[in-house]
Amino acid sequence: MHKFMVRALLGLVLGTGVATYAQHKAINTPNAPAAIGPYSQAIQAGNMLFLAGQAAIDPKTKKLNADASIEDQTRQTLDNLKAVLAANGMTMANVVSASVFMKGLDDFAKMNAVYATYFKEGPPPARATVQVARLPLDAKIEISLIAVK
Repeated sequence: MHKFMVRALLGLVLGTGVATYAQHKAINTPNAPAAIGPYSQAIQAGNMLFLAGQAAIDPKTKKLNADASIEDQTRQTLDNLKAVLAANGMTMANVVSASVFMKGLDDFAKMNAVYATYFKEGPPPARATVQVARLPLDAKIEISLIAVK
């Protein structure tokens, strides 16, 4: 169990009424699209990094090419996530969990073929993939990650 969780549980068990939580900080980089709402690109808590969902927005143009193929959208999405990881000194090898949200699971095999090329170092992360009714900006895919240093 993580030392911050142990302290929090001890605080509650001992009746202090106050749990101690890990300090956390926002990670942001201009090499990935800026948040389009009240959230951070990533939050570092201890040795863990929680990356917000990214879509296939080009960080230079700040636009999503909605007509791009699922393969191209998957590549851009994962490149955006790699940039956020790099801003915290991490790589895709640090990723332990991925959540993939897709507009249509009919494109799963195409997405999966591109996705696999990003996780060649070490074991691939645990992953959940779900179909959703709609994604922001009508993207075909959104992916969020959890990484550990």
